[in-house]
Amino acid sequence: MDSQIKKIHQQLVSKQITCTALVQERLDLLKQNTYNSVNSLLDTLALDLASKVDAKIANGETIGLLEGIPFGIKDVYMLQGTYTTASSDLLKNYKSSYTATAIQKLLDAGAIPLVKENCDSFGHGSSSENTIFGAVKNAIDPALVAGGSSGGSAVNVAKEYTVFSIGGDTGGSVRQPAGYNHIYGLKPTYGRISRFGLMAYASSTDCVGPLAKSIEDIRIVLNVMSGKDPKDQTSIVSTEISEEAISTSTVKTIGYFKNFIESDAIDAQIKADFLASIEKLKAKGIAVKELDFFKSDILVSTYYTLAMAETASNLSRLDGTNYGNRIEGENLIDTYATTRSENFSEETKRRIVGGNQVLSQGFSDEIYLKGLALRDQISENFSKDFQEVDIILSPVTPSTPPKIGDSLKDPLAMYLSDAYTVGFSLGQLPTLTVPQGTSTGLQITAAKNNDELVMQFANFLKDTI
Repeated sequence: MDSQIKKIHQQLVSKQITCTALVQERLDLLKQNTYNSVNSLLDTLALDLASKVDAKIANGETIGLLEGIPFGIKDVYMLQGTYTTASSDLLKNYKSSYTATAIQKLLDAGAIPLVKENCDSFGHGSSSENTIFGAVKNAIDPALVAGGSSGGSAVNVAKEYTVFSIGGDTGGSVRQPAGYNHIYGLKPTYGRISRFGLMAYASSTDCVGPLAKSIEDIRIVLNVMSGKDPKDQTSIVSTEISEEAISTSTVKTIGYFKNFIESDAIDAQIKADFLASIEKLKAKGIAVKELDFFKSDILVSTYYTLAMAETASNLSRLDGTNYGNRIEGENLIDTYATTRSENFSEETKRRIVGGNQVLSQGFSDEIYLKGLALRDQISENFSKDFQEVDIILSPVTPSTPPKIGDSLKDPLAMYLSDAYTVGFSLGQLPTLTVPQGTSTGLQITAAKNNDELVMQFANFLKDTI
């Protein structure tokens, strides 16, 4: 699909449509949707911003490429004056007092926010069922899960309720739902986009990530949000990626992990489709190399060890005193305990308990420090791999999306569904889901800071597979 952003921009400039009519149409679609993808609509703000765009066009003023383009926001980003619930009971009445840097940059470019989108509570889940707003339904088959945790964002893009949406990716939370709903979803290099104003889940792997229906729209949105931010010390300087730079592929050699494909856990059809894609690339003259890597279960256990430790630390501030829905107890400690016990979901409590166990005295050396050492080894392995190959290609998931309800019965199986995404998060690498190659898409990964190469190869794949 060609760029929806450019198409709508031309329609606005040529006065084929008005921005107000465009925004009203998308708001109506969101109101009528039955996919549980909406937490709250920003209709007053959106229509006010749309009328200003129409006034500029009527006055003959030039508008920017993103000006008047409707988008959605996963409900873990601050947008001043709007509800920011994280799809949780604890924050269901919380209103942001400031705006996230990434969202502010989009507002400054003139993009129009329509909706706060449903997600797994605090990003905890791989199916978007762990939410007080009801399980998000898959855009292709509503009986299936949408994927998590940015499920609402993926569905809104897939159904064209929004032109693009902003999700958050910690261990695959943009890439997996993008694959389940047949759209593009990018986890950029860690630090390329400021995390300021994104509710922290696991701070060392959290990334702001766009979802859209074309590579060009991903590129446009990424460029706007990227850059060093004094409010986030982990953010980095980055250069703009031009359309010309990603129009021709320079990739000569790709690699794939044998243990991902030879695993007993992978669905037979996904395996067959992936290997067929590899053969098509060989036929185009691309060299293919099999790579050895950590077993999937080691990647998953390392990721969850560190992610649970970080989430236990990050969520310790949510005790009803400064934030959230306070429930009074007999004394202060009882108030803390009751507030957190009653307001956190079972999945969130499971991760907090696990994280506190990892960090507790007597266990931190044995478990947490071992996890940190493994993460260093994983990063070193990736560095060696990228001395041999330009790109790593992999399935996004080992299996197809489960039926709604099945994931909740087996949390361990849900964790293992992240097996093919979490390793790249631990390496802080740029990774893009493309809706091709297998029924849940393919994942393109490059070395750190090579986001441009990822999109370049995605354009090549679009014309090859």
